[in-house]
Amino acid sequence: MADIDVHALDAPVDVTHTVASRIWRMAFASIEFRIGLTVFVLLFLAAAFYPEVSGIDPTKMNIRSKLMPPVFMGEGWSWSHPLGTDQLGRDMLARTLVGLRYSLLIGVTTTVLMLVVGTMVGMFAGYYGKRVDMVLMRITDAQLAIPMIILAITILGVSRPTIPAIILVLGLAGWPVYARVMRSTVMSERKKEYVRGAMVLGASDMRIMFTLLLPIVLPPMAFVAVLDIARMMIFESVLGFLGLGVQPPTPTFGNIISDGRKYIMNAWWIATMPGVFLFLTLTSINLMGAALERSRNVIYGGS
Repeated sequence: MADIDVHALDAPVDVTHTVASRIWRMAFASIEFRIGLTVFVLLFLAAAFYPEVSGIDPTKMNIRSKLMPPVFMGEGWSWSHPLGTDQLGRDMLARTLVGLRYSLLIGVTTTVLMLVVGTMVGMFAGYYGKRVDMVLMRITDAQLAIPMIILAITILGVSRPTIPAIILVLGLAGWPVYARVMRSTVMSERKKEYVRGAMVLGASDMRIMFTLLLPIVLPPMAFVAVLDIARMMIFESVLGFLGLGVQPPTPTFGNIISDGRKYIMNAWWIATMPGVFLFLTLTSINLMGAALERSRNVIYGGS
């Protein structure tokens, strides 16, 4: 058996790295990507450090300080609670930032899980074809027939909604879209000369898939997946609002808004502040994702 030319096998990977870096550079050159990145980094740092640095416990109740308005919003406000307090006297800024922390954790982790599962299923289906493709795609079609939110409500409604459970349910409900895109891309790439050359040189199927194909087909999907982080954050907030998300006393966007709707007339900030932070986070992610997707379309379309 002839020796495999390792440098020849690695050549497409180098090209892919170059294309990926061009996408990042083109996206970063746009003003909307920079605005989105700046806002996202500021929100991320605030969520990561403010609750610990301030020393404020987001679950600590203080009835004497209940329903304090945000600064400069009516009488009774205090600098110690810049976004006011809720019906139990808990600090709204700390609660909102902790809610953002959990929302980002679930959104990012769920998207990664969706990407990994969908990539693996689509990779094997597109590479092997025939019976493997038929079985995996029928499973994918069956999964696509069930709306994600209905599946999440059904499963979480009969079990205790913990963070790992929410990530697992949303992740396993969202992978089919990635599987279908990956399958079609791998089927197209498998016919190209560099793959055939690797087969002739005796490279194993695993080596071809994970050394040659994966570095080429994954970056375009990873760029688009940025937009799914925002979608998963919305799903997490919806589940929390319905009482099927992370359970109290842990604050999340959904359960804070759900509690605040009862006081919307005389304490509007309880429901509004989490909504504002969610809006800013989703907008920043969408700005970055849209810039990356546009850059990807320009570069791959011009290739």
